[in-house]
Amino acid sequence: MGSQIENLLSEHKRKLLKSIAHLEFSYQKVQNLSCDTTKLKEENLETWESFSSRFSRTADIFLSKYLRTVLKIQDPAYNGTLIDSLNIAEKQGLIQNAQLWYKIRELRNIEAHEYTEESLSKFFETARQLAPIIIALKSIL
Repeated sequence: MGSQIENLLSEHKRKLLKSIAHLEFSYQKVQNLSCDTTKLKEENLETWESFSSRFSRTADIFLSKYLRTVLKIQDPAYNGTLIDSLNIAEKQGLIQNAQLWYKIRELRNIEAHEYTEESLSKFFETARQLAPIIIALKSIL
């Protein structure tokens, strides 16, 4: 069982690193784009949507798969909430700030819903601000 969960962690790590690379590519493309959806051309909106999808996917892989598996390896009976997991990860130095990661998760959850143009612009802006936190994971993996 031990090697099985270690293999699972290795697979999550591989997927996470690949997802981070894709996010980093999209992050570079949105660096100089306006967040104002009322002024975006279709091509730029598509770039933003690709970035937001990659942001959400990478956050999900880290929080729901990689981090959960790390905590299960440390304690096979572990079954805590997301905030519990984030607090443990912060104490162990896996992440810098549990509250920021909770905000990332909330943003990831919001991404799937319908937006007004104003709220979508705010989403793009916030995701662009938080993306470096996700991208920085590659240095601890």
